[in-house]
Amino acid sequence: MSLPNQKPDLEDSINVTETHGRLAREAAACVREKRIAENGSEPISLWLIAACGLVLLIAGGILGGAGKLFNYGAVFQQGYVRTPPPGVAESGPQPKEALAAYMAKGARIYSVKCNGCHGPDAKGDGANFPSLVGSEWATGETDRLAMIILNGLVGPTSTGKTYGGAGGMAAQGAGLSPEDLAGIMTYVRNNFGNSTGDIVTVEMAKAAMEISAARAKVGQQVTAEELNAEHIKALPGEALDPKALVDPLTLAPVTAAPAAAAAP
Repeated sequence: MSLPNQKPDLEDSINVTETHGRLAREAAACVREKRIAENGSEPISLWLIAACGLVLLIAGGILGGAGKLFNYGAVFQQGYVRTPPPGVAESGPQPKEALAAYMAKGARIYSVKCNGCHGPDAKGDGANFPSLVGSEWATGETDRLAMIILNGLVGPTSTGKTYGGAGGMAAQGAGLSPEDLAGIMTYVRNNFGNSTGDIVTVEMAKAAMEISAARAKVGQQVTAEELNAEHIKALPGEALDPKALVDPLTLAPVTAAPAAAAAP
């Protein structure tokens, strides 16, 4: 006995698997869009946040008008400058010992004026630029060294050798202040293995510039003959104790600050 033909109560054109998947996706989307929160964990309404902000603004305006909490002009006066705490006065750079201050300035000038020719170790190249290490003219009489720096040099050096061909050493005085000249001379005489232990002061450097300006051959390079005839001497000026305190920028001597009075 044959059984009757049993078929699902579905149309042949319906794909059951695909339809079920589509319904599942739509249900998940509905859950995401309209999530039901538990009692007490609902998000705060944006309207409530806006209302609280408005209340705070109104309260701030009232308090600000009464207590001037938000009055910029009342709190910050025009031209206001903060004063230092009691007992503390404004001060510039701290004084340094003279030798250290002169050496620091000289190092900066050397890097600009001298490093390109004599090198970072001041040993030159042996052909065009002489060594300043142990040089008689670098560590000897200060008048002679100042004339070489300010005016340049042509012809033989202290060793009798001529460097740089016919052009010799160019003048380096352009743009140098007395402080610059004093710094570079002190630096060369107390660095690279040189150690004269003295300071060519700003006063001495000013005298050197006056001597240079009064030369018979002003504007021309010096020669060994002129140096030996006129400049084997020390520059005039009072010696400065290497440990004396000076302003590190101007190199001007300063007096030590008086010690604070002892507490009663």
